[in-house]
Amino acid sequence: MKTKAKLMASLKIWVVIYPSITLFLYLFGEALSGLPLYQRTLLLTVSLVPWIVFVGVPFVDLIIGLISPKNEKR
Repeated sequence: MKTKAKLMASLKIWVVIYPSITLFLYLFGEALSGLPLYQRTLLLTVSLVPWIVFVGVPFVDLIIGLISPKNEKR
């Protein structure tokens, strides 16, 4: 994978991860605050990794595809 592709992939993932973690902690942070850190981390990752892989990043790819100029093949 070229450097530009790696950079784009990392930016797409960050664009999905940051708001997802923020929303998760806003909604469930207080309820989970009594759990040990490793259990909170487990719940966070078990719920957010599938969300990011199957919904978040494909959605970002769709949006990028809609707004980026189309390359016409000749």
